[in-house]
Amino acid sequence: MVNKKVLGFSIAATLVAATLVLASLALAFDARSQARSPRTSPPADALSYLPASDAVMLIDVRRLLNETMPQILGGDKEKLAQANAEIDKFKSRTGIDPRAFGRVVLGVRYTYPTAKTTKLETVAIAHGPFDAKALAAAARIAASGKYREEKYRGATIMIMSINDQMKVLGLWNMRVSELAICALDTKTLAIGSLSTVRAAIDAGKRGRANGELIALASRDPKAVIGFGANLPRELMANLNVGNDTIAKDANSIRQAYGSIGTTDTDLSLSLVARTDNAEAAKNLGDTITGLKQLGAILIVRMAPARKALAQSALDNLKITTRGNELEIKTQVAAANLASVIK
Repeated sequence: MVNKKVLGFSIAATLVAATLVLASLALAFDARSQARSPRTSPPADALSYLPASDAVMLIDVRRLLNETMPQILGGDKEKLAQANAEIDKFKSRTGIDPRAFGRVVLGVRYTYPTAKTTKLETVAIAHGPFDAKALAAAARIAASGKYREEKYRGATIMIMSINDQMKVLGLWNMRVSELAICALDTKTLAIGSLSTVRAAIDAGKRGRANGELIALASRDPKAVIGFGANLPRELMANLNVGNDTIAKDANSIRQAYGSIGTTDTDLSLSLVARTDNAEAAKNLGDTITGLKQLGAILIVRMAPARKALAQSALDNLKITTRGNELEIKTQVAAANLASVIK
């Protein structure tokens, strides 16, 4: 269930959260090589298994391993060890080593169990070399008997009973009852709940969906992470921003997309809000500009490490309006992120 207070605190808080949460995806991977990885598009077969989604995220795992992680945690051995431990813990419990993946594609569906509740259903499509038989054997051992298999449309779904808090793929800390895994082909895994993994199998039979969102998430071919999302009125109605003006501006947003990228020293964030019309985009820009000024006041209360990071993000913040789109860009020194990653 989505926590409305957290989601709707303010548009400015959402921007900060997006920066830190998406940057923290890198926490899951160890720095095994300093060499730069070739920048490639997501494998077509991985995208073809993505079910119809309301939000899509494309993650270049190899670049996270080889570029982003050394930049962020290279100077903090304790946090680097913590990142490795999360990976190893997930591997020991599921038999899956996230280090083997080249790309991970996430698909998210919004459901509304009640008028005031939003639930997110997520599936991860991971692409990389693995041995399906070895995976099944490792999963059986890791599950300690809490394991079963289900046949669905010619595929075998492995289902493990977890009933605990865990970081899925070493990335997302969440309560997991059951974790379903299916080898979709010789190089592609679906990981999620039983229903979302079934949806991935169905998608592979029907062919690729989500063309528009994939295009939005792929706008920056150099990005480490790209994302695109629809923001329907049902979702926005469940956000409580506590201010009528901000609520009106937020409710005008229909889609959001953007990316996280890296240079040799910095991590950059680009976030674009696509609104109903040009006037709505201008109003949203005015609101963000006002919140930027408020942010300068709030920063002085922060602890020194967080203050330096927030000040850098604020100083580099650029707000641009083009037609019905508002673009927000910022960047920070990648090494400074280590101070706020727990």
